[in-house]
Formats: sequence, C-alpha cells, structure tokens
Amino acid sequence: MLEGKVAIVTGASRGIGAGIAAELAASGARVVCVARTLHEGDHRKLAGSLDTTVAALRDAGAEAHAIAADLASPDECARVVDEARSAFGPIDILVNNAALTWFAEIASMAVDKWMHSFAINVHAPMVLAQHALADMIPRHSGTIINISSGSARGPGRGPYPEPPVLRRGVLYGTEKAALERFSQGLAEELYPHGVTVAALSPSQVVLTPGVLVHASVYDRDDAQTEPASTMGRACVLLASQPLDAVTGRVCYSQQILQEFGWITDGRGAGIDSPGSGYSLL
Repeated sequence: MLEGKVAIVTGASRGIGAGIAAELAASGARVVCVARTLHEGDHRKLAGSLDTTVAALRDAGAEAHAIAADLASPDECARVVDEARSAFGPIDILVNNAALTWFAEIASMAVDKWMHSFAINVHAPMVLAQHALADMIPRHSGTIINISSGSARGPGRGPYPEPPVLRRGVLYGTEKAALERFSQGLAEELYPHGVTVAALSPSQVVLTPGVLVHASVYDRDDAQTEPASTMGRACVLLASQPLDAVTGRVCYSQQILQEFGWITDGRGAGIDSPGSGYSLL
C-alpha cells in the first residue's frame, strides 16, 4: 500500500511512535525513526529505544534507519530531514509524534519548561514540515500527520464542580489544540500543492510507557484502551487515501478506521463522544 514511500516518524523509540513505525513499515514504507533515546537504558525512566524499534522493523524485513536528535533545536530538525533524505531519498510521509511535557499548575510551572515543551510539541512539527515540504511540493504529493490527543478538547466553560480528567494538564492540552489548528491551516495552505495534512488522536487510551509514568495525573478508573497499532493503521489510512478524502481532517484512530471500513464496531472519542471543536469543522 505504501511500497517504496519514505516516512519519518518522530518519537519512535517507544509507545505510539513505535506502533506507527511498525504499521507503516508493514505497509511497505521505508521508515526513518527519530527520538532522543538511541540505546536501551539511555532514558532513566522509560524502556524503549531507537535501537529496539529499528531492530524489530528490520527483523520483519523492512528498511529502517535510526536518527537520534533533540527536536527542540531547529538545526536538529533540519539535520533529521537531511539525513533521512540521504538514507532513503525524498520524503513522502512525515509523522510528528514526538512529545515532551510536564504536568504542573500554571501558577507554579517553570517558564523554561513551558518554552521547552512548546519547542518540541509545537515548533518542531512546523520546522520538520517546512524541510519535508522541499520534497513534497515539487512532486505535488506527500502526507503530514500531526499526532494530537483527547486533551485538546478542553473542559468547556465553567462552573467546574468536578476535578479535571487530566490534572495539571493545561500545557499539554494547549499544545495539542494548537497542533490541530496548525494542521487545518497547513492543509488549506498546501491543498493547491497536492499535499495532505491531518491531525490524529487515539480514540481510547494507549498505555504507553509515558502514560504509565504519568498515571497519577489521569483519572483512568473507567478508561478503555487501544493498542498503539491502531494509531499505526490510522496513519497508514491517512497516508494512502486521496487528498480530497482526508486532508484537513482532525480525527480519531478508530473513528477514521471505521469510517473507511477498515474496522467495525469502533469505540471511543469521535464515535461514542464528540471530538474536539476542530474535528467538527
């Protein structure tokens, strides 16, 4: 389905990113995996590494390449795209999945943490897209998928008698809402150039290592879960459909898979509950 396509997946050392990389590779793409953690044990809290992800892809017969990078740096973002291009050729698919955040009340949050998180979660997707578009626009094709979250939906207006589902999550929710607006604006801008842009969130909780580490901030007593591969299949769908079918979509994994007949009986956000405001536009 994606035979010969060159894909960059950021945050691919574990969790959703690793799941997306695996599904793109299984569909025939040559996958460049990007993250900060190159070797197992490099991260002091979380299991997973680029080495592990890439080894699994190669064992399955796929072509894969690892790039360790700090995406908070625009120069590093440029290097990632240049190295990916040198490894496999022009970029066809960019999945902006890498994320770094802190859960703290705004009144006490360190400003440098807010800025650092925005550099990776919001600014890096723009810089990576800009460099990848140097390949996509001349060929009048390509797909950019920005990974969002249910936290972009926000709490709505008050009063607020109940505690938030995502405690101390103003930073993360703000970034994901910004990413959804960026996705639709970029989709409109690139439509004449034939480049698809979409935002994608899990329909249900994906129990990634990061989610488990931050479990204390989630009200997950009744949470339903889905595997990371569901997000991966949704990325394959978005990258393989015609431009007019999916560009500008802010969507949810099971919702979009069910809509296009890839699964039946989907659950979660976008199906059982409304999505974000941008998903309804």
